[in-house]
Amino acid sequence: MKNFLFSFFLLFSAIVFSQTKVSGVVKDASGVSVAYANVIFKDSNEGTITNEEGRFYLESDVSYDTVVFSFIGFGSKEVALNKRATYEMEIILEEETGTLDEVVIYTGKISKKNNPALDILEKIWRNRRDNGVKKFDQYKYDKYEKLEFDLNTIDSALIKSSVFKGMEFIFEQTDTSKVTGNTYLPIFINEAYSKVYGDNIINEEKEVLEGNKNSGFDNNNTLIAFIKDLYNDYDVYDNYLKFFDKAFTSPLSRTGKDVYNYVLLDSAYRGNKWCYNIIYYPRRKNELTFKGDFWVNDSTWAITEINMQATKSANVNWVREIYIEQEFDVLNDSTFLIKKDYFLSDFSFRKKEGARGVYGKRTTLYDNFEFDKPKEKSFYSKQVDPYDYAVYNRSDDFWKERRMEELSKDEVGVYKMLDTLKTVPRFKTLYNVGSVLATGYYEAGNFDIGPVFSVFGFNEAEGLRIRLGGRTYFSQNDPWRVEAFGAYGFRDERFKYGVSAKWLLDRNSRLIIFGGNRKDVEQTGASLTNSTDVLGRSLASSSLITVGANDRLSRINLTTAGFEFEPSKNFITRLTGSYRTLESATDTFSIDYFDENGEIQSTISQPEITLGLNYTPNRKTSGYGVERTVINGGNFPTFYLGYTYGLKDMLGGDFEYSKVQALYTQPWNIGGFGRMYTTVEVGKIFDPVPLSLLSPIPGNQTLFSIYNSFSQLDFYEFVSDTYASFHMQHDFGGRIFSRVPLLRKLNLREVIGFRAVYGQISDENIALNASNIVYRAPEDIYYEYSVGIGNIFKIFRLDFNFRGNYLNEAENPDARKFGVTGVFGFEF
Repeated sequence: MKNFLFSFFLLFSAIVFSQTKVSGVVKDASGVSVAYANVIFKDSNEGTITNEEGRFYLESDVSYDTVVFSFIGFGSKEVALNKRATYEMEIILEEETGTLDEVVIYTGKISKKNNPALDILEKIWRNRRDNGVKKFDQYKYDKYEKLEFDLNTIDSALIKSSVFKGMEFIFEQTDTSKVTGNTYLPIFINEAYSKVYGDNIINEEKEVLEGNKNSGFDNNNTLIAFIKDLYNDYDVYDNYLKFFDKAFTSPLSRTGKDVYNYVLLDSAYRGNKWCYNIIYYPRRKNELTFKGDFWVNDSTWAITEINMQATKSANVNWVREIYIEQEFDVLNDSTFLIKKDYFLSDFSFRKKEGARGVYGKRTTLYDNFEFDKPKEKSFYSKQVDPYDYAVYNRSDDFWKERRMEELSKDEVGVYKMLDTLKTVPRFKTLYNVGSVLATGYYEAGNFDIGPVFSVFGFNEAEGLRIRLGGRTYFSQNDPWRVEAFGAYGFRDERFKYGVSAKWLLDRNSRLIIFGGNRKDVEQTGASLTNSTDVLGRSLASSSLITVGANDRLSRINLTTAGFEFEPSKNFITRLTGSYRTLESATDTFSIDYFDENGEIQSTISQPEITLGLNYTPNRKTSGYGVERTVINGGNFPTFYLGYTYGLKDMLGGDFEYSKVQALYTQPWNIGGFGRMYTTVEVGKIFDPVPLSLLSPIPGNQTLFSIYNSFSQLDFYEFVSDTYASFHMQHDFGGRIFSRVPLLRKLNLREVIGFRAVYGQISDENIALNASNIVYRAPEDIYYEYSVGIGNIFKIFRLDFNFRGNYLNEAENPDARKFGVTGVFGFEF
C-alpha cells in the first residue's frame, strides 16, 4: 500500500487524437431516450450501444463520414459527419410502421416464450465446455498484458489548479476515451510478458513471468500485484464474473434469462464464419449486471466477440464504469480461442458524469497456442522466484520482439515523463500527504513515524492514553525491520513501551527469526486464538468510547523470541518461546488465584512454547522482504493449528499445562446472493490454570463491530477451558434493498450475522479461582444475531445486535439484550 498511493499519483504523459469521434443521445419521436440502441460507423464493424439514458460515445482511429443508428422497432438513421469530432448530437429515431407485419417489436421485458435468442443461449450452454483451452488435455500459450492508469475528465479548471502548480507540463496533450467520451491523461503503465502452461487432466495451471516493465519507477511490485488482483482473470462462460469482490451475473449464465432481456438482432459473416448477433440488457436496475451484445458462431456455438458494460445503477462503490471487450480466433476450423481481452474501469468518488476520476485499463493479448504436450506434475508445484532481477530489467530488444501490440508514441512518452515528474518538489509533497493517509505512517528518511491513527486511546486503567511509535523502512523488500512504540497513561501515570525486530535469513524458505519485549496494558481474552505478536494491541483496551465499565484490564510484560519458515507456498510453520508476567491493572478487577499451598497470589509468571501451523491457500502477496503485503485480503481461507506448552519452575514459571487451538475461516461467494464469511474455532486446555491463562469468550464493550467477538457479551462474562465457536456474516450486496423503490437509489446493502459458542470449565479450574470473576461457561450454547445496514455514505455499516439467550434477569441482571455497533471501511 505504501507504493500504491505513490504510483497512483505518478504523473503524466500524452496521447494521440483519434480520427473520428461522435457523442450524444438517441431519443424517440416523443422525446423518450432509447436505451441500448446500436451506433455504428457505416461500412465498418466499429460500434457501440447507448446506455440506460440513451447516451453514447464512439471513436475510431479511422476516418468515417457516416454514422448509423438503429434499434428494433425503429427505422435506421444515417447521419453524415462533416468534421472529425461531432459532440452532443441529438438523434431522433422514428418508429417503423410499414413493416410491422414482418417485425416483432420488443419493449421493456422480453418474453421468454418463442424467443430465438434464448434458443441460441441454450446451445451456448450445452457447448460451453467444448471451446477454448479446456477442450484439450494440456495447453501452453504466450500472454502479453498492459496495465494503465489514466487521470480522466481533464478540463481547464484542473489544469490551472494549484495542486498541479509546477507540473503543468503533464497536460501538454490529452485524449478521449472511446468508451466514456471523457478526456484522459495517462499516469502509469506496466507491461508483462509471460508463458502460461496448463493441464486439464490434473487441473493445474502455471504462469511463468519472463519480463516486466513499469513506467519509470522501480519496486512497484505492490501496486502491480494490487491492480492485477483487481482485474482477476475470468471466463465469460462462467455463471458469475467476479470483479472488485462483487459477483456479476454473466450474460452467458444459466440464470441469465431470469436477469437479462435477450434480443436476436442480426446474422452475418464474421470473417468466414456465419454468426448471430444478440443484444442483452438487464431486467431490473441496481443489480450486478451488464448490457451489451455478443456474436456467436452458428455451428460450434462459441462466442466470437462480446462486449459488456456494467449498468450505471449497479451497486458498486467508487467505480463509475466497467467496460469489457473480448475477441476470439478460430483454430482448426472448429475451436475458438481468446485472442484479446480489454477491461476498463473508471474509479471516481462520485458517479456523476462530470466528476473526475482515474481509469484503470488492462489489455491482454494471447498468441502461440500449443496443445497436448504434457509436463510432469512436479513442474506445476515447483516455485518460481517472482522477483528475479533480470525479469524486471529486460532490454528494449526483448520488448520489441515480444510485444503483441506496439505502444503508441505517447505511451512510450509515459516512461520518459515520469522520470521528470519525480524531480518536481510539488509532486513529492503530494506523495507525502497521500502516503500518510494510505499507510498511517509519516516518512522521515528511512524511519516511518506512526501509526498516526493510534495516537490517542482511553481505558479505565490509563485514562487518556497517548502512543507514539515508528518502524525502519528502507524499501518494501527490507530483509530486516525494527519497530518500537512508547505510550503514557495520564491516570495511572505510567510509561509503557514495546520493541520488536525481525530478520529474513533465507529468501527461498522464508526463514525468519524474531524477538521483542512489550510492557503495556492489555485486554486479555479479546480473542480466542491468542497471538504472541509482541506489538499486538487490542482495540478493546484502547478505544476512546466503550459500553459499560471497561476495567477488566491487565498489566503485561511480554518477551518473545522464535523463528518461522515457509516449507511450501502459503504454509507457515512458526515456533515461539515467550515469557510473560501478568497482574491486574485496576482496583476493581482481580486475577487472583490459589497456589498449591492454598495461598492467594495476585501475579503470574509464565513461560510458554508454542508451535503454530498456518495455511492460507490462494493468498497473494507482494514483495520478498521480511514483511510482505497481502493484496487479496479476505479472499482466501485460513487454517490454523497451534499447540502451546506451559513450563513450570523454569524461569519462575507458575504452571505446567498443554493447550490446543484450531481455527478455520472461509469466504464464500454465493453467486448473485452476495458474500459470506464463516469462522469456526475450537480449543482445549488440558491442565488446571488460573483466570489469566484460561480462554474467556471474547466480549465486545466497544461501539465498533468486531468480527469474531460477541457484541452483547461483557469482557469475562463467560470463561472456559474447552470451547467451540461459530461466526457467520453475510452481505447480500443490496439484493433486497434494490427491489424497494424508495431505497433503491441509496445503494444500501443488507448484512446479517449469527454468532454462537459452546464452552466448559472444569471443577479443578474453578477451585483455583480467587478472583472477583464468577466462572461461568456457556454449556447451554450462547448465541446472538444481528441485522445491519451497510454502505451508508459508502463508508459505514450500522449493526443492530440481539442477544439470543442467557436473559434471565435474576441470573443476569446486567445482560445487554440489544446493542448498536458500527464499522467504517472502504469497499467496492
